[in-house]
Amino acid sequence: MATNETLKGLKPRGRHAPAASSRGADGTVASPTKDAALDPQRTCVLSGRQGSRADLIRLALGPDGTVAPDVRARAGGRGAWIAVDRVALETAIAKGRLKRALARAFRTATILIPADLPEQIEAALRRATLDRLGLEARAGTLLTGSERIAEAARKGSVSLLLHARDAAADGTRKLDQALRVGLGIEGSGDQGVVIPASRAILSMALGRENVVHIALIAPAAAGRVAHALSRWRGFIGRNDLETGEGASPCGTDSQGESAQQHDDVKGSDTQ
Repeated sequence: MATNETLKGLKPRGRHAPAASSRGADGTVASPTKDAALDPQRTCVLSGRQGSRADLIRLALGPDGTVAPDVRARAGGRGAWIAVDRVALETAIAKGRLKRALARAFRTATILIPADLPEQIEAALRRATLDRLGLEARAGTLLTGSERIAEAARKGSVSLLLHARDAAADGTRKLDQALRVGLGIEGSGDQGVVIPASRAILSMALGRENVVHIALIAPAAAGRVAHALSRWRGFIGRNDLETGEGASPCGTDSQGESAQQHDDVKGSDTQ
């Protein structure tokens, strides 16, 4: 899992910006956008750690015993929760730990885990993030285009700044600087966040041409996008965010927390 330090760049900016959720080094996830009483805690069947159901990843059990990702936690039937990244999940699958944990959680021996379950989860988290960006684009809560973003950033109107994975370093630096100027934090080194998707993918998601940079200008919208993006990036360990100036706002990521076996953990649900 990514650490709080890793995800600090996803915190929406601005005077009235809500704090973004973050996934801690110990697997615990905070969701400040919801009241704790309305957002019950769930337990990871692999690590035994607890977190908000809005932030952990739900695995749903099909009628035939097939396990499938339910990252939006909307599927009916029985479910179990995980709070580990892709590397740890792949290790748990390879060593049979996930199957044993799910057999205990679901109280059945009929557990079928697809070989590509980690890829399915990553794809689902990617789609959830891109769908959220598309919704915000249609709602008018984000800006694209370097000139428009730079102007808004210098005025302090940008709550969250995103860069495509293949954005040019020079353009990224200029917008990052405009962001710092607008927020009055010049010299801090704070930067926008690289989203693990190319400009082509972002353009399709937003229905606009040549989307290289994205600025969320509404604090609530920034919180929604930051939450979706932090789940995606936390699961993949930001392995695709290779170097390049401006590529990573928060330094080094953890590259796969080891999944721990807890024979007495029961993390299933019926929702």
